This record gives sequence, structure tokens and C-alpha cells, in this order.
Amino acid sequence: MRSRFRSDRRLTVRMTVTLFLLGLLYVGFVAALIVLLRSWVLVVVLVGAMFVAQFWFSDRIAMFAMRGRVVEREEYPELHAVVDRLCAIADMPKPVVAVSEMDMPNAFATGRNPNHAVVCVTTGLLRRLEPSELEGVLAHELSHVAHKDVAVITIASFLGVVAGLIVRFAFYSGLFGGRKDQNTAAVLAAVIGVSVAVYALSFLLIRALSRYRELAADRAAAQLTGRPSALASALTKVSGDIARIPTKDLRTAQAFNAFYFTPASGREPGLERYFSTHPTLQQRLDQLGRISAELGEAQAPGKAG
Repeated sequence: MRSRFRSDRRLTVRMTVTLFLLGLLYVGFVAALIVLLRSWVLVVVLVGAMFVAQFWFSDRIAMFAMRGRVVEREEYPELHAVVDRLCAIADMPKPVVAVSEMDMPNAFATGRNPNHAVVCVTTGLLRRLEPSELEGVLAHELSHVAHKDVAVITIASFLGVVAGLIVRFAFYSGLFGGRKDQNTAAVLAAVIGVSVAVYALSFLLIRALSRYRELAADRAAAQLTGRPSALASALTKVSGDIARIPTKDLRTAQAFNAFYFTPASGREPGLERYFSTHPTLQQRLDQLGRISAELGEAQAPGKAG
């Protein structure tokens, strides 16, 4: 089923290129592990099992990590009403609706396809936003589902997860300690070296795609609702409030920054914006300002709220 969210050819091209490059990296990574570990069965079984687990259970993993739970219409009627209305306008299947009992104002979408998707908002977001602002945020998250970039990010993240786990396992399990012959030490060093390189490359590719997909979701949401100023107001409000959330409360959330409406960093990035999962707030507001002008909206996004 094709939704009424405006298609984004540039996003599609970027997703295709990213998956292609990560696919090449994936093949090279597995081949290197097979050569180094001399057991293709072990490598293929372990990597394949992890891929299936991450792809099929990514929504459950994210929900568990962020303390999200599925909520029915009777419990959150207004939230369900907004999702129902947007799905009807967009002509797309309604995702599972969930709420996370967190004060941090944020939202995320996850799931392997539009028919198996979850849209989750925090109680902190529901408490802070006006209805029109909440509609803009939910439209943003639904566009991720409609464009299928949630599934792409989930798949793309897999290689970095595997490489990162290998490095962590090596360092924290004391693989370099004890008595080992030189050949074993050399193999372990090579495995870690390959894993670090793969993690770094996949990290950069995923961050570049993530920044663009956030801008694409902002565009799609603003065009679907016809109210870019409401989305701009939500962005400004949420970003400002996250900056006041204690850092210790943001640490768990930061592992899922690529899925969030706004990053759980608590501050605008400096030079690290080139490695960030999201564009800067100003970039997003500037884009919404241009869309507002195109739509002839009375209130400029920068002055919304």
C-alpha cells in the first residue's frame, strides 16, 4: 500500500546507496572473520542469528530499553485519535501505539515494515505539547514508517552492533590476558582491528543517512499536516526541555538517538554535528521556514509557539 506521504527520491537513493555500501562491508567483514577464525560455520551461524534477532525483534528491544508499553484507546483516547486521523489522511496502516513513562520529551518509531510498526511517545512529551504540536511530531514519526527508513536504519545498524560487540567482548573478557601463543594473539588482534574499522565505517554511513532522514521526515510531516509552524514549535520546545533534563537520565536514551524525534544529548552539537544522528535544530527550523513560506502559512516556524 502506498501512503499519501510525499515520496522522497533523494531519501530512497541514499537508503539504497547506504545499504549497498554496508552490504559490501558486511560481506568483507564476514569473509575476514572466516579467514581469521577458520570456522565459516561458526561465523555464519552467529552473525546470521544476530541479524535475524535484531531485524525481527528490534521493536521489542527498543520498547524494553525505553520502558515503553502498548496502550489501548481507552487509556489514551486523544493520542489514539491523533494517530487515527493522521493514518487516515496518509492512507497507511495504523501502527501499534505505545507510551514510555519517561519525563524526557521524545518520540520514536520502530518496526520492520508498516504492518509491524510501533510509534511510541513519552509521558514527558504528552505533558508538554499542544495538540497541534503533538500532531506534527506523530506525523514525523509516521513518515519514518511510511518511507521504510526505520527498517533501513535497523538493518544498517546491525553491522556496527556486531563489530562493537566483538570489540567489547574482547576487551572485557580478558582475551588478551593469560597465556596465549603468538599466533592466537595475532589472530585476536586482527579480529579486533577489523571490527574497529568496520564499526567506524558503518558508524559514519549510518550517521549520514540518519541526518538526512530526519530532514526528510520533517518535510513529509509538514506537507502532510500543512502546519510546519506547529512542528517547528514542537522542535523548539522539546529541544529546550531536553537540555534541562539531568544528564544521568539521558544516558540510557542516547543509545537510541538514531530512532528519536530529537537527540537525547541535552545540547546542540558543535564540531561533533558531523557525527550526529540528527541535523542541528537551526537546520530543521530553517527548512520548516522555507516550507511555511511555500505553503503561505501565516505564522513563520521560527516564531511559532
